[in-house]
Amino acid sequence: MAGASPRTDTSTDADTEDRNLRYQNNQMQTVVASDGSDKSRDQKTLRRLAQNREAARKSRLRKKAYVQQLESSRMKLTQLEQELQRARQQGVFISSAGDQTQSVGNGALAFDVEYSRWLEEHNRRINELRGAVSSHAGDAELRIIVEGILSQYDDIFRIKGDAAKSDVFHILSGMWQTPAERCFLWLGGFRSSELLKLLINHLEPLTEQQLLAINNLQQTSQQAEDALSQGMEALQQSLAETLAGTLNPSGSSGNVANYMGQMAMAMGKLGTLDGFIRQVYLRLHPSIINMLTIYDNKLFSKCTEY
Repeated sequence: MAGASPRTDTSTDADTEDRNLRYQNNQMQTVVASDGSDKSRDQKTLRRLAQNREAARKSRLRKKAYVQQLESSRMKLTQLEQELQRARQQGVFISSAGDQTQSVGNGALAFDVEYSRWLEEHNRRINELRGAVSSHAGDAELRIIVEGILSQYDDIFRIKGDAAKSDVFHILSGMWQTPAERCFLWLGGFRSSELLKLLINHLEPLTEQQLLAINNLQQTSQQAEDALSQGMEALQQSLAETLAGTLNPSGSSGNVANYMGQMAMAMGKLGTLDGFIRQVYLRLHPSIINMLTIYDNKLFSKCTEY
């Protein structure tokens, strides 16, 4: 028993030393692993920071491009406003790209501008007339205002006639009028006979002489409108037949010549539209003028309310 004790002590010391070595090794491995983990986290953080910086840089570039686009759009808008202003002053259409200028005289754009001015002035005169009636102005003052309004109708008929020379379809379409007005549109305007029917109901009582004159004017206007409507229908039918005759698939030289001839005829008939529309206004214009000879100044002033 006594001889075994030293060996036991020696074994115990060896075991303790082995445990210490294993502990130290584990500690070293833990430190190494910890260092590796820290380095991995540092690399992830660096990558994330780099990604954030790149995203911020791209965001700044997008913001800069957006600001430049806004500035460019603002400059283009300013340029278009200036071009439109010049068009109003000169009656010249300038393309939105700003690289082409085309003089169209009294074309669609010039007509819209002129009509807008005319309508503004017309409303001003109508309000002036209503104010004069409300204040019980004398006949002489009313006469001056009424004649000014009649002269304005001379202007709009002239403006429409001139516009029909360059863009008759724009006048016929009535796109320059409100949707409600377009529902009653007839050849780029309104039937004077229908307007007279509406006015009679609002202008009573009328004298027998005035009623007779209005009926005569209404019949005359109706006859002129019927003739113009028939002429327009005949023109449209003739144009449709001419265009239908051009639909020939054959490509021989004779047929090509025939095709060109028929197209020339069609274009010629289209060209008569502007003259036709001017004729409409020439025939209907007297209806407005004759109203002044039928109504007195106060009755004519009342017409402006409808």
